[in-house]
Amino acid sequence: MAIRKVGVIGAGVMGAGIAAHISNAGIPVVLLDRAGEKGGPSLAQQAIGKLLKSKPAAFMSRHNARLITAGVLEQDLEVLADADWIIEAVSEDLALKHSIYRQIAQVRKRGAMVSSNTSTIPLTALVKGLPRSFQCNFLITHFFNPPRYMRLLEVVSGEKTSTHGLKKVLQFADQALGKGVVHCNDTPGFIANRIGGFWLQCALLEAIDLGLTIEEADAVCGRPMGIPKTGVFGLMDLIGLDLMPRILSSLCSLLPASDALQEISDIPALLTGLIEGGYTGRKGKGGFYRLKISEKGRHKEVLDLQSGEYRCPEKPRLESLVAAKSSLQALLEHPDRGGLYASRVLLRTLAYTTSLATEIANDIATIDQAVRLGYNWRYGPFELIDQLGAKWLVGRLEGEGIAVPPALADAARSAGFYREEAGVREHLNAKGHYQESARADGIYTLSDAKLGAKAVAANAGAKLWDIGDGVLCLEFCSKMNSLDPDILGMLMQTVADLPKSHQALVIHNEGTNFSVGANLGLLLFASNIAAWSEVEGLVKAGQDAYTALKYAPFPVVGAPAGMALGGGCELLLHCDAIQAHSETYMGLVETGVGLVPAWGGCKELLGRMSRNPRRPRGPIPPVQGAFELIAEARVSTSAAEAQEGGFLGPRDRVSMNPERLLADAKALALSLAPKYKPPEPFVFQLPGPSGRAALELAIKSFHRRGLATDHDVRVAGKLAWVLSGGDQEGPCTETQLLALERAAFVELARHPDTITRVEYMLENGKPLRN
Repeated sequence: MAIRKVGVIGAGVMGAGIAAHISNAGIPVVLLDRAGEKGGPSLAQQAIGKLLKSKPAAFMSRHNARLITAGVLEQDLEVLADADWIIEAVSEDLALKHSIYRQIAQVRKRGAMVSSNTSTIPLTALVKGLPRSFQCNFLITHFFNPPRYMRLLEVVSGEKTSTHGLKKVLQFADQALGKGVVHCNDTPGFIANRIGGFWLQCALLEAIDLGLTIEEADAVCGRPMGIPKTGVFGLMDLIGLDLMPRILSSLCSLLPASDALQEISDIPALLTGLIEGGYTGRKGKGGFYRLKISEKGRHKEVLDLQSGEYRCPEKPRLESLVAAKSSLQALLEHPDRGGLYASRVLLRTLAYTTSLATEIANDIATIDQAVRLGYNWRYGPFELIDQLGAKWLVGRLEGEGIAVPPALADAARSAGFYREEAGVREHLNAKGHYQESARADGIYTLSDAKLGAKAVAANAGAKLWDIGDGVLCLEFCSKMNSLDPDILGMLMQTVADLPKSHQALVIHNEGTNFSVGANLGLLLFASNIAAWSEVEGLVKAGQDAYTALKYAPFPVVGAPAGMALGGGCELLLHCDAIQAHSETYMGLVETGVGLVPAWGGCKELLGRMSRNPRRPRGPIPPVQGAFELIAEARVSTSAAEAQEGGFLGPRDRVSMNPERLLADAKALALSLAPKYKPPEPFVFQLPGPSGRAALELAIKSFHRRGLATDHDVRVAGKLAWVLSGGDQEGPCTETQLLALERAAFVELARHPDTITRVEYMLENGKPLRN
C-alpha cells in the first residue's frame, strides 16, 4: 500500500518543515498543533504563513502550500483517520509524546505507520507501555533541518516493527522525499548528533583554550577537512546556539560516565551568556557572527572569543592554512596554533567515531553516509581516516596518549577501511573482513559506473562513460563545469561516434552544479586583445555543437542537479528530454553580464513558449514570456519552478533523490530510443518590429523609474530584437534566429560596459548591480 496522505503533529520549525517537504512530493498532509489565541489563527495556520515567507524557501513551489491542511489537535484528531503515515514532531518531552501516541491510537487506521522525529530519545523509551499493535507500526524517523535541503533521514526500527510498514515508509522517504535513509541502532543521539555533538563541542572548547579567532577556527575546520566554509561556528549559528546545550544535556543523561563526550560536556560561560542575551544564532539577534545594520548598510561582525565583544572580521593568516593546500596531513602536522587546533579536534573526533563503530550502526559505510548528509562533509570520518592513513593515525593517537579503538587497529593492519575490488566498493566489517558496500535497489551513480572502468573518450574538459544497456554518459570535468572548447569538441565527437556502438546519451555529472555556463575567462581574454573573430568563432562553435546535439540520430537526456545557468541551461534546452533533480536551478542569466544567450537559448526557450498549450496563442505572448525570463535573468529555485516558468516541458521529469537521478535519466533515454527520430526543425511566427516596439516601451518605463541603466536598456533592446525576429515580421527559421543571436552577442561583447560586467563577475562570482 502506497503512502497517499500524511499527518504531522507539531507545527514548530521541524514539524512545519517536514509538512512542507511532504507537500513538495505532491502528497496531501495534515498539520496539527494547539489552538492559537482566542479568535486568532491556529499554530498550524501560523506555521504555514511562516513557511511561505521562509528563506531559503521551504516549498519548491508556493502552490504546494495548498496541499497542507491546518488543524487543531484537540478538535481535529479524526482527520488522521485516513493517513497512511503519522509523524510526531513535538518537543522532547516523553510524557507529552506518550499522551499524543494514545490519542493517535484511537483514530489511526489499521496498518498506518507512526513515527517520532525525536533527535535523542531511544525507541525503547518511546514505545514503553504502548500496545503491541501500536509498537508493530512504530519507528523513529529523525529529519534534519531544514527538511527540504538536508537529505539525511535517520531511521530506528524495533524488533516488533512491521517489516512491510517499515519498507513502505523507507521507500517513500527515499523516492518521494529524496532522503538518504540511514539505519541507526537504538542508541542516544543515533549517529549524526552523537558524532556531530562531540565534534562541535570539542571545536568550541579547543578554540577558546588555544586562543583562536572564530575566523581562524572556521578556516581550519572548514574546507581543508572537506567541511563547508561555514566551519564550526557558522554551523552552530545555523543550528541555533540554544540547541547545543539541550542536545548535550540529553545525550549526557543517557550515556555512561565513561563516554568521552562526558569529559567535554561543560558549557562555556561565553555560550551561556550569548543564549541568555538572545544571541541564539541566525534565528536570534546573532550568534558567533551577526549582521550589523548601520547608516552605511548591513555588514558582518564576528564575536571575539576572549573579550566577548563583536568586531569586524579579519582574514585568517596562519601558515598551517597554507600547508593545508598540499594535504590534510600537512595541516595536522603543522606546529602553529592552527595545526594544533586541527589535530586536537579532528584526531579526537575520529578516535571517538571509530570507538563507536559497532555501537551506533551496523557498518562504517552507514556512519560515513550519516555524517556526510547530516553535516555536508565531503568525506565521512572513516573516509577521512583512509585519506590520512590508518597507520599514521594510530601513531598520532599513541603519541597523544589517546586510546586506539580496535576498529582503527584492524584498519591499520589491513588496507584501510575501504577498498575497491573488481569494480566493487567494499568496507571493513566488525570482524575485520571486507564486505560489499550495499546500495538500495535503483540507486546508481556516476561514481558507481566509474568504479574499475576506463572512459570511452576523454579530453581536458569532458569524459564519456559507458553506463550500460547501450547508453553513454557525458561528464563535464572543467572548473565549476564551465563550458569551453574542449567540452564543445567532445559533444561534436560524441554525436559523430555514438551511433556506431550505442543507442542513447545522458549528459550528467556529480559536481555541486551541473554547469555555471560558458567560460567567461575565454571571452574576456579575446575581448582584451580585440580578437572579435575569436569571439564570433566561440559563439558559432557553441551553436554548431548544440544544434548537432539536438538533431543527433539518437535520444539525448540532460540530467542536471544544482545550478544550470547560461550555456548550461542552453544545452539542456537542446536535449530531447530533461530528467532534473528537484534542486535544479535553471536560468538564462547572460543579461547579468551585458550579453544575450547565443548558443541557441533564445531560440529554444522561445520554441518552448510557442509550443506550450497553456499559453495564449499568437506571435506576441511567446516572445513576451521568453523576454521576461531572459531580460530579468530569472533563475528557478527548484525544478518545480522551472516547470512553471517554461524551462522544463511536458516530456521532462523530476527525481527527488539525486542518487537515483542517473538511473532515472538512463531509463528515460532508453524509453525514447526505440524507433527514435530527431525533431523536425521549428519555424517561428514572429512579430518583427511591432513586437520589438512593444517590448521597448516596457524597457523605457523601467529606465525612467531608475530600475535599469543605459546598458541594461541596450542589452534588453538587443534581446527584444532577437526574440521578435529582427527586422522582419512573419516566418523565421531556427538558422535565422541563431544568426540574430550571434550578431547581438558579438555587438554587445564589444561594449566597454559588458567587459566591465564580465570582469566583475569573474572577480566576485556574482553580477554587478548598478
